[in-house]
Amino acid sequence: MNHPLSRRNVLAGFAAAAAAAALQTQAAAEKTAVAIIGCAHIHTPGFGNMLKKRDDISVKYVWDHDAARAKAYVDKFGAKFIEKPAEALDDPAVKAVIICSETNRHTDLVVPAATAKKAIFAEKPLSASGKEALAMAEAIEKAGVVFSTGYFMRGSPVNMFLKEQVAAGVFGKITKVYASNCHSGSIGHWFDKEWRWMADPKIAGVGGFGDLGTHSLDILMWVLGDIESVAADVEVVLGNYGDCDESGQASIKFKNGALGTLVAGWVDIANPVSIMISGTEGTATVFHDKLYFKSNKVKDSNDAQPWAALPPAKPHAFDMFLDKITGKGEPMLVTPREAAMRVVAMEAMYAAAKEKKWVSVG
Repeated sequence: MNHPLSRRNVLAGFAAAAAAAALQTQAAAEKTAVAIIGCAHIHTPGFGNMLKKRDDISVKYVWDHDAARAKAYVDKFGAKFIEKPAEALDDPAVKAVIICSETNRHTDLVVPAATAKKAIFAEKPLSASGKEALAMAEAIEKAGVVFSTGYFMRGSPVNMFLKEQVAAGVFGKITKVYASNCHSGSIGHWFDKEWRWMADPKIAGVGGFGDLGTHSLDILMWVLGDIESVAADVEVVLGNYGDCDESGQASIKFKNGALGTLVAGWVDIANPVSIMISGTEGTATVFHDKLYFKSNKVKDSNDAQPWAALPPAKPHAFDMFLDKITGKGEPMLVTPREAAMRVVAMEAMYAAAKEKKWVSVG
């Protein structure tokens, strides 16, 4: 009988340990390395949790101009804090960057990342300036890198269904649309401390109307196409964040002739009607997350009962970006040009509110 510490057992233990270490090294090599560049956005904690669940992604670096803010993500992933974003951009092992900085820092982070040929996920909005957003889109397109942003509402079964039905013409000539995206953030003082910059238009570029409105604006433009002109009004309702707007509404004239209304803000206790589309042949309304749909061109459609024949939900926009950079199919991404044009349209809405007149888009 061999002694527990016999030479044979010791060698076998060394061999097993070496094999385990080799497997760990191989697994690490097979993961796609990314860097988190900026941790300021309110969605960063959620993205961190999503990254933690992925067995095909490793976070190699974390940067933020506020080192203390970055520390939570350094600790979460066992990553390295870097003094400058260039340290990640210069590392050929890093395949993608996740930019969750304050909006007014996006240009200085997105353009160098594109130049370095890194895949880019940049939180929305891409910029506060339409001119800057278009310049970023051009840089990303020129570099030919993978890009997306946080317009997660595209993956909703209802929104995908509405896009399909509009494309199929079942609404006839669309006469009017309505989209609303509201929550109680200002009522609940969500932005008082950690996320205070999001209620500072000098940093965020927008207030409550633009922050939430950009999501529904994306859906309207994704479904109906480009916008010709807009009028709008934005309001300080509670005054919890100085002169930062907390609510707003825009009227939209689409290039296809449809008229639309966009409502968004941080001062509503509920958002019962999120979208409505009406035309000469059909109508659709989403009420408390249930779709009511009727079309003269669709058999058995009946807007008295919720419509259940919907496509399956897509993963979150962030997970679809991660799927893309790890080679998992062809997920639905937001193009840099789409992201930029949402900024152009939103900028026109704020200009219309200030000037009290209709403003052309683009």
